[in-house]
Parts: sequence; C-alpha cells; structure tokens
Amino acid sequence: MNNIKDILDNLYCIYNKIEYVHPDPLEFLYNYNDIRDREIVGFIASSLAYGRVAQILKSVSLVLDKMGPSPYIFLMNSKPSAIKNTFKGFKHRFADEKNLYAALTGLRFILTEYGSLYDCFIKGVDEKDETVLGCMKYFTKKISSGCTGNPGHLVTAVEKGSACKRLHLFMRWMVRKDDVDPGGWDKIPPSMLIVPLDVHMHKIGRMLGFTNRKQADIVTALEITKGFRKLMPDDPVKYDFTLTRFGIRDDMDIDNLSQMCKL
Repeated sequence: MNNIKDILDNLYCIYNKIEYVHPDPLEFLYNYNDIRDREIVGFIASSLAYGRVAQILKSVSLVLDKMGPSPYIFLMNSKPSAIKNTFKGFKHRFADEKNLYAALTGLRFILTEYGSLYDCFIKGVDEKDETVLGCMKYFTKKISSGCTGNPGHLVTAVEKGSACKRLHLFMRWMVRKDDVDPGGWDKIPPSMLIVPLDVHMHKIGRMLGFTNRKQADIVTALEITKGFRKLMPDDPVKYDFTLTRFGIRDDMDIDNLSQMCKL
C-alpha cells in the first residue's frame, strides 16, 4: 500500500497542475473570484459534464456567456420569464431549454432563501456525518423544491443510489483547495468527500484493488473512496484530478496507467 501511495504522490506532483486542466469544465471556475459566482459556475459546469468533452465546454461556455460577468447577479436580478427567454433553444444532449430553466430557477430559489448555495448546503450538515451524502441529499432536495418545471438529470436525485459523479465532482471543486481545485467551501472537510465515479475512475479503482464490483453506483464509489482513504485519511479525493487526466486528455492513455503504477 505504501508503494502505491508513493506512486500516486509522484503522479500528483507531476500532473496536478494548471497546465493539465484543459480540456475540463473545471477551467471555467478560475474566471470567478467571488465565491457566490464560482459556486454557481461550478454547479452549472458539473451538471453539464457528460458526453464529449468538446461539447461540454461549448455548452457551459454558452450558458455562462449569456449570464454575463456575474452569474449570481444575473440570477438574483432576472425574473423567471427573463431567465426562460435567455436560454430559449438551449440543448445539451439529453438536457433542453426547459431542463436548464428549471435548474436555474432552483438555484435562484436557493439564493433567495439562503443567500448562497454554500449556506444552503451547510444547513444539511450533521456533525455525525462521515461523508457528504446526507448534506447532498438535503441540498439537492432544496434545489428541486424551488425548480419551476423538471430539471431532469441536471439536478441529481441522490437518494436513488447512483454514483452521482457530477455532483461529487462539484463538491471536489468547491471543498478542496490546491494548485488545481479552487475551493471556497471551507467549513466542509475534504475527508468527507467521495470519489466522483465514472467509467475511468471505476476502471482505476478496480485496477488498484479498491473494489471488485462491476456496477458503477454509490456503493462502488464508497468502496473506492475507502481505498483512497487508507492512503489519505484527510483527503481521499486528492488523486482524483491526476488520475482522471488519463481518461480526459488525448496525450494520456488510461491503459498506460497500470504500467506506470507497475500493477
């Protein structure tokens, strides 16, 4: 296990750098210094983070361009009808203008009720919680309750038992702070985070011996997180960005990772 940690730490030192972020929707968060804007951008970018990465970047860019320099001000100062008209014709794979409009009205509801997405999330935190699952359920239910219409999968239903990859990705961006993850939600310890599980991280988790499960659901995500927690108890998601470069970047083949890890 120590040997694996040494290998992962070495990869982290090499690849956990800004120059390896593109192409990744995380890059949009760097353009916003105000945490109220950054959390909205993070939620939008992670919600649309499925499909081909080029299309993801195009869709996120389109939404943010229409929201102007401050997504927070846009949502707070726009009537629902104005939000609806702004994104008329929007389409990103399975999500259309109605889904986006519903999700944005849900965010607007949270901002009106709590002042920020962070303040809403914190309300759902229980001191007994070992992971963010409980407060994520609270958070997404609150957003859903404020949606005008059906947001579809843009607002994750945590209670259904899926891996909730995009929502855990959002949490990583907002909670962790290093050379890549911008952070800002500083009252939530990184130790509570869960690995954002997709096909690539599932394959890596199996390769590292952290899980034998074939289904990429929340149970598998927790098993893989537990494996990483043995290496980094205070920060089990530390290596997520580094390892997923092998699934995102054209110049970093995931099939070469096992050779690099000598597994």
